[in-house]
Amino acid sequence: MSIQDYHIAKELVYILIGVFSVLTICSIAFSLMHKRNPSDSNKELVLRTRSWWFIALGLCLVILAPPIFGTILIAYISFVALREMFSISGMRESDRVAMFVAYFAIPIQYYLAYKMYFTQFLAFIPLGMFMLISFVLVMGGNTAKIGRSMPLIPTLLMLTTYMLSHIVLLFNVEVSDFEVGAGGLIFYLVAITSFNDVFQFVWGKALGKRKILPTVSPNKTWAGFVGGVLTTAVFSYCIRFLTPLADWEALVTGLILGVMGFFGDSLVSAVKRDLQLKDTDDLIPGHGGAMDRLDSILITAPVFFHLLTFFT
Repeated sequence: MSIQDYHIAKELVYILIGVFSVLTICSIAFSLMHKRNPSDSNKELVLRTRSWWFIALGLCLVILAPPIFGTILIAYISFVALREMFSISGMRESDRVAMFVAYFAIPIQYYLAYKMYFTQFLAFIPLGMFMLISFVLVMGGNTAKIGRSMPLIPTLLMLTTYMLSHIVLLFNVEVSDFEVGAGGLIFYLVAITSFNDVFQFVWGKALGKRKILPTVSPNKTWAGFVGGVLTTAVFSYCIRFLTPLADWEALVTGLILGVMGFFGDSLVSAVKRDLQLKDTDDLIPGHGGAMDRLDSILITAPVFFHLLTFFT
């Protein structure tokens, strides 16, 4: 069947019921904790849980509504992320036209993804936008620091738009005898990516001693990395019913996405370290900015799509 066919699988309904049940329990528990013992840590738990409600509702829109709505929402997230990165990157006044051109690329890229014009999708930003943005910068006439802006603007566009738009391609993958649909694939991707972050944090806190990237992200340890990746592989195996992957394929996918999630998190951490920022923004209470939440999935999304097409 074509995954673009709009339907809601019962597996997704059961999982979403479980997700919102957990959120409800956490919301009640953290609110009671904060009411009995008002503190900054308890307040942060309440804020984080509230933000997770909005994230979960957004995910529901992507996986349950017709694909066009999910495409528009993810495109808007790309816009927010790109604007966020432009705002902290110290762009020149003369870069404004090139930045506008970069914003204009977002709807085009997502249109190509939605229509599954795959060749054009692959080439539009890495080739077309790189050349166009470079041309616009040169025509602006300001050569001061142009060697920084010329690679920086396309790189930010790659991170926030090209990488994330691979999620929309999942609406168009064709897999025979797979009834869960694109919603299952997208939920699987988000769940694996999110839980990998959690697993690496938990293992790092429990057993972590030796730092893996002390100058980039001091809280990351070898124990957290290895334990998180292995646990993510097991988790991937357990929820493989959301995908058309065989048992061993799910394990391999979990291992690779665990490693790639770590890389994505570290990549954004390095940028924030360079800019001396804790968060890229304060858009999401308790979570930071859009890029603070998207860091891992920017890398896992394209990797998962290509793994899926390779295995199926």
